Amino acid sequence: MSASSADRPRATLLITHADELVTVAGHSHAPATRERQGTVGVIPDGAVAVAGEHVIAVGPSEAVERSVELAPGAEVVLARGATVLPGFVDPHTHLVYAGSREQEFPLRLQGASYLEILRSGGGILATVEATRRAGEATLAGLTRRRLDTALAYGTTTVEIKSGYGLDLATELKQLRAVQHAAHDHAARVVTTFMGAHAVPPEAAGDADRYVASIVEAMIPAVAEAGLATFCDVFCEEGVFTVAQAHRVLEAGSAAGMRPKLHADELAGGGGAELAAEVRAVSADHLVHATEAGIAAMAAAGVVAVLLPGTTFSLMGTSYAPARRMIDAGLAVALATDANPGSSPTESMQMIVNLACLQLRMSPEEAVVASTINAAHALGLAHEVGSIEVGKRADLVLYDAPNLRYLAYHYGTNQARRVVAGGRTAWRAEGVA
Repeated sequence: MSASSADRPRATLLITHADELVTVAGHSHAPATRERQGTVGVIPDGAVAVAGEHVIAVGPSEAVERSVELAPGAEVVLARGATVLPGFVDPHTHLVYAGSREQEFPLRLQGASYLEILRSGGGILATVEATRRAGEATLAGLTRRRLDTALAYGTTTVEIKSGYGLDLATELKQLRAVQHAAHDHAARVVTTFMGAHAVPPEAAGDADRYVASIVEAMIPAVAEAGLATFCDVFCEEGVFTVAQAHRVLEAGSAAGMRPKLHADELAGGGGAELAAEVRAVSADHLVHATEAGIAAMAAAGVVAVLLPGTTFSLMGTSYAPARRMIDAGLAVALATDANPGSSPTESMQMIVNLACLQLRMSPEEAVVASTINAAHALGLAHEVGSIEVGKRADLVLYDAPNLRYLAYHYGTNQARRVVAGGRTAWRAEGVA
């Protein structure tokens, strides 16, 4: 490295000589669609320099090394044999809950459907009961441990929904627990209010009455406390109708929470069309979205967040039509849907693999979907989701010679080092 110079920026972290540096640059102003969905910006023998929390230089190693000087105490990481990617952005999780649902696993193996388990008092309602009983500190501790796991697999930005309370006190308790769990955590956390996740047992048979309580009591209380950025609804046959979902999202928007939807997961019910109508930030699941719904979402600029881990875990045979969506010009993102019932995983690495094998996405498309397009699904693409000068230094070194190997090799954690906000937040055992 050349001698220090006053006109060169000082780097506090320099990662250099990566086999591949995958920047995913150039998509921050709008989500990647069609051909751009597979544009990842690979730099062989790449380097990235960081000052504090932000990237200050990206490019071939020799050029980056010449362009910066090292600050006193700077960390230099030789990334030979590794591929460097932006930190994963997981835009759809349910990480704040108590209990688990492995007791339902044999029922699913015997053919019981999601709605059949729900109607029998299991599913979401079993988790609601456990979450209502749990204290706020307990929920915060459980959520923080799940965040730790997600971080270790390369996720540096996470959305977390409420929705296992289904009453005012527990919904607020969940969202406060997320705030406590996220305090000083390396991963960035975004919160979503989802009181409309299911109809609680005490309101069974009267979803309209429960929707009224969401609109009149829960949303104002969540907004007053500043506990959520987004408002989400499970718009689905047997849960909430399009009209009910519209009412909730309209009230959430009026209170300052941007709309999101669980849509068309189990059947095509107009959820994608509603997402376009209310100009939701994203619509998620979309296994049974109609062609009209896909076209409407593309025209409205709604991001499609696909959750292949859920279909896989539920042993479904129909996955979201990612290829048709991409061909229609719809921006596609990926997420874990991490939850205790239908997708018990925090690994975005596994989701990338499933996107390739089951959604027929290319490795490049899956990387874009799990980084910059996922950031767009949270309204954060100007800050995270790519390795570009000025953006937050969230990046991961993987024990992989290239990004295709990362997508192809499944079932293990390939992360070697996770950097969040310019600092090493996790490293594999034995990594210096």
